[in-house]
Amino acid sequence: MDNQSQLVRIAAEIAKCEKCSLSKTRINTVPGSGNPEADILFVGEAPGQKEDESGIPFCGAAGKFLDEMIASIGLSRDDVFIANTLKCRPPENRDPEDSEKAACRPYLDRQVETIKPKLIVCLGRHSVANFMPGAGGISKLHGKAVRRPSGQVYLALYHPAAALHNGGLRSTLMEDFAKIPAILKKIKAEKAKKVEAIDEVKQEQQHLL
Repeated sequence: MDNQSQLVRIAAEIAKCEKCSLSKTRINTVPGSGNPEADILFVGEAPGQKEDESGIPFCGAAGKFLDEMIASIGLSRDDVFIANTLKCRPPENRDPEDSEKAACRPYLDRQVETIKPKLIVCLGRHSVANFMPGAGGISKLHGKAVRRPSGQVYLALYHPAAALHNGGLRSTLMEDFAKIPAILKKIKAEKAKKVEAIDEVKQEQQHLL
């Protein structure tokens, strides 16, 4: 099954999900959208009112700001995949609860496994805590690329919504966002070196036969 078909299947499961109480208050589930072969996966915290109404992630004011930043590095939504830690809106946009994050986590994990992004960009503290538990708060981690034991590389950024309400965070977020192309280039270069090393080992093995 190709990536797109697998993501559609996951979205269909999310649409029927009743693992937590958010299934009783949502209008729509918001599984995520974008390129199924994306190098970059953006993961926010939870859908807001606009997202709940449309089923589309980051479609409000914070989403417009995110689109602008994605465009600033020469990409568009068609080039990346955007999702959230939660797939349903918490009432009154309150913070996600641990039980809700635990209920949604398998869906997010399967999306990551399907897309296999080179870089996961964590937008906001709940996304950071979800992927990098024990690594520290977002004020410490923002703008830093971190490779976890799994080999996956993460980049913690402030959430666009927080930056809209705090002018100082806006400039910090834009500066951190501008690092993404260089981080991605380094990841690809490291991967190319590994492939080259594997090819050399294979050639040596062939010579021994």
